[in-house]
Amino acid sequence: MLKRTKLQAMNKKVIIISAIAAAIIGALAYLYFDSRSEMQEMVEVFTEEKENLLNEYQDLYLDYDSLKNQNTDLSDKLELERERIAQLKEELQTVKATNARRIKELQEELTTMRTVMRSFVMQIDSLNQRNIQLSNENKDMRTKVAQVQQSYKQLEKEKETLSEQVTIASRLEANSISVEGLTYKEKKTTAYKKVNKIKVSFKIAKNVTAKVGMKNIYIRITRPDNQLLMHSKNDTFKYEDTNLNYSAMRAVEYGGEEASYYIIYDVDSGELMEGSYDVEIFCEGERIGQKSFTLKD
Repeated sequence: MLKRTKLQAMNKKVIIISAIAAAIIGALAYLYFDSRSEMQEMVEVFTEEKENLLNEYQDLYLDYDSLKNQNTDLSDKLELERERIAQLKEELQTVKATNARRIKELQEELTTMRTVMRSFVMQIDSLNQRNIQLSNENKDMRTKVAQVQQSYKQLEKEKETLSEQVTIASRLEANSISVEGLTYKEKKTTAYKKVNKIKVSFKIAKNVTAKVGMKNIYIRITRPDNQLLMHSKNDTFKYEDTNLNYSAMRAVEYGGEEASYYIIYDVDSGELMEGSYDVEIFCEGERIGQKSFTLKD
């Protein structure tokens, strides 16, 4: 009876110990699965944060790429920053989501690089503003240069016009022109067979704008058949863009006041003919007068 009572007591203890062990095991199992669930949730959070950080690095990379395309002056510095972002992005892709310390460091790196980028943005904005200012100044300068060139052209045109006017104003003018045929005895005649000399008389009008001093005056006498009366083909003077032969010339001194002159052409034997003759007077490359006369048989 005593043995049976002891056996019952031992069974009761075993049951109690088993119940306690089962309770402990159940509690441990609960804690294990609960902890694992929390860990899974933490991994998911870390993974999401990592993905967000990757996206932010990608956006920053593209922002630097855009800045590089906008400004070539800072391209080398921008390229270095862009390469650094690519390296950190590559590292972030390989780092474990649970490596919170390194991910935090990469987040801090991202913040620093954003600060650097803002500095670049300010520099680029300043450079762009300066470029716009320089462009406007350059445009204004080109406008002023164009205006100066236009003014210069206008002044040159006015100078040319004034020079032409001065040239015209300073041109001598022959008036009171008369032509006489003279015999050997210097008597006037209109019979061409008796003419030994042709005397062309004229006055040079007063001209205060003309240069004073010695001047060569040339005459050209043309026969009725348009043949020029002359003694040598070497007797020429400059007229416009060519050289003309002359019949006779005389150097005279002109002082700006009206003065009378004459030039004589010595006629060669058999040179004259009946008809109307033309006389032209030239000085300093300009034709200053003309006259016609007639010789008879």
